[in-house]
Amino acid sequence: MRRLGLRARVTAGFAVGALLLAASMALVSYELTRRSLLDERERTALRAAYFDAAVVRTGLDAEAPDVAEVLRSLDTGGNRRPLLYRDDQWYLRTADDGLTAAVPAELQRLVRDGKPAVQRVRIDGQPAVLVGVPLAEAVGYYEVTSLRELEETLQVLALALTAVAIVVAGSGAAVGWYATRHSLRPLTAVADAAEKIAAGSFTARLAPTTDPDLTRLSTSFNHMVDQLARRIERDRRFAADVSHELRSPLQTLSAAASVLANRREHLDERTALAAGLVADEVARFQQLVNDLIELARSDRPADRAPVDVAALAREACRSRSLPDSLVRVAPGTATTWSVDRRRVEQILVNLLDNAVRYGGGPVAVRLARRGGTGVVEVDDEGPGVPVAEREAVFDRFVRARAAHARAGGDGSGLGLALVAQHAATHGGRAEVGDRPGGGARFRVELPEALR
Repeated sequence: MRRLGLRARVTAGFAVGALLLAASMALVSYELTRRSLLDERERTALRAAYFDAAVVRTGLDAEAPDVAEVLRSLDTGGNRRPLLYRDDQWYLRTADDGLTAAVPAELQRLVRDGKPAVQRVRIDGQPAVLVGVPLAEAVGYYEVTSLRELEETLQVLALALTAVAIVVAGSGAAVGWYATRHSLRPLTAVADAAEKIAAGSFTARLAPTTDPDLTRLSTSFNHMVDQLARRIERDRRFAADVSHELRSPLQTLSAAASVLANRREHLDERTALAAGLVADEVARFQQLVNDLIELARSDRPADRAPVDVAALAREACRSRSLPDSLVRVAPGTATTWSVDRRRVEQILVNLLDNAVRYGGGPVAVRLARRGGTGVVEVDDEGPGVPVAEREAVFDRFVRARAAHARAGGDGSGLGLALVAQHAATHGGRAEVGDRPGGGARFRVELPEALR
């Protein structure tokens, strides 16, 4: 399961915290309000029941009283219903619809013992307050006060408090998002600067005044970049100086090897073979030095311009005595890309040379389009990338490190590292893997290369 980002977690934390706080406050408010209203309604019902009981007592004191008429004389409104228990018989103003059965036996016992009692009951599924008042021996007055309106009021209150809790939770999420957006802005600046540095722009720095609380981070980051830039510049200068120092003796060796090669017919067989090997190795050594010089210069930004990459690929094939038919353009792919011509040409040449030397020769050079990214793929028909050496090849090629070549540490790592470095200069990447059907496939992506 993918972990939520920092902003999402902080926003969720604010939302959950606001929801818990609002829910707690809503529950406390609801409970206090409910108790207050119920207590008030019970006190009102109790006062009304005592008043009505006094009226009934007065009516019953008359000679031969009409109990039903006495009950009908009560002004109980629509929320109160009177009952009278006298001489083991119930009296009501209307027909008994189960009201007498709802009077709890315990409450009746208390009234018979001469003690007034109050109890909350449910009659026909509706809440009510039942008040019992003893009038005389074997005579008790009961009054049922409906709490239906109060229950409806409490339901509306519960819905309102729930809506308020949801709104508060949403507000908490909004506050969390806003707070993280501003609090993480310094980290966004760090990420932007890191991306620029990764792209080769070592002039990117953090403003020391970005945030007073992050001054140490800004200072440490800038110091790290300064140290990194100095180290890379030192390594680049060292590589460039060594390469330039090697050029002069290599030119001398090349001239001497050329003389030996031209006089090969005057030499014996073993000497002629040795002279040919020396000439080949000197030429390869010169290529390695040229690659090393290019690596030393590869930190410069790409000089983009419209280039017909298909034509450039065919020229690279011809320069290596390879057929133009190797170049294949995917249907619908524009061949004019906005790239650095020199860098893309070297990408193609180095991949072709690698395929010729170590892969049995290239079998396809494909150009394709993936959204706004140009894709160059070079396949060879060699044994592919051995499983035991994939990590080393990947480390050398994709991460632009001059590790051992898959053919045995003979220097091809510089050429492939240069390919990866040129791709990174364009903001792209390089990959290597098995080719379906056997062999290796080298893939280079150049973002925003199509026009």
